[in-house]
Amino acid sequence: MNKSIFALVLIAAVVFIGANSLYIVSEKERAVQLRFREVIKADVQPGLHVKVPFIDTIRRVDGRVLTMDTQPGRYPTAEQKFLVVDYFTKWRIVNPQVYFQATNGDERSATLRLSQRIDQSLRNEIGVRPLLEVVSGKPLNDDGVTVSELAPGDLDIRDQIMASITRIVNENVGDDLGVEVLDVRVKAVDLPEEVELNVFERMRSDRELVARDLRSRGQEQAEIIRANADRQRSELIAEGRREAEIIRGNADAEAAGIYAESFGKDPEFFEFTRSLRAYSESFNSGNDVLVLDPNDSFFKYLRDPNGN
Repeated sequence: MNKSIFALVLIAAVVFIGANSLYIVSEKERAVQLRFREVIKADVQPGLHVKVPFIDTIRRVDGRVLTMDTQPGRYPTAEQKFLVVDYFTKWRIVNPQVYFQATNGDERSATLRLSQRIDQSLRNEIGVRPLLEVVSGKPLNDDGVTVSELAPGDLDIRDQIMASITRIVNENVGDDLGVEVLDVRVKAVDLPEEVELNVFERMRSDRELVARDLRSRGQEQAEIIRANADRQRSELIAEGRREAEIIRGNADAEAAGIYAESFGKDPEFFEFTRSLRAYSESFNSGNDVLVLDPNDSFFKYLRDPNGN
């Protein structure tokens, strides 16, 4: 009986010690192995591992990409006008040993330090830029008006700000915290109520300036097109008239030649037909009246078919 109890106790002790000697790190985790609060294994890979029971401890952290969402803050622009910016940050732990030494594994401590640095960087970036540039996301030209289109491959202003903040934060606190900032992204840029109306008026005036410039350019092009069309029209009309006069002159010359040839062959018949045409043209209306001497030569073919 005593041997059975001793065997059971021994088995239970072995199971208990074995359970405290083995541990599993999942693929979603990063871990460090501590012995008397000293790190003896800095980055434990996913899988089954062995530790010294009751002496070694395992501290786990989330190895996935984490999201830090902060409260919107007020940031001054180059004109000392405030913007309300809401952003979030994507980050992950890349060095568990440094992370535990810097934060003792406390995620809230890490996010606090990250948010402070990001907030300062964002304040510096916005503080050197005009309000209209930050709100529109496009740079201003020499006239202080936002450009309509970016050149191919150029980042807009917000992307430039976010890329700069990501680089600065990684350079300054990434190695100190054992983390990597993957992206800082603006969710919204709003205007405080006290400056919203003024900014909208400025944006409206800028758009009106661009519209007037486009309209003036369009009118200029329209005048050029209209002038060219009028010139071409005048040239075509003049050319047509010139050709018509040439054709008309050639026709008149040909007709005169035909008449002259006809007159040379039979002058009497030519004179007769011309008199008949004159009669028909003179009396083509019932109201036509001619006051002539009856003996006038105009009526010679009416008096005598032979014109005598």
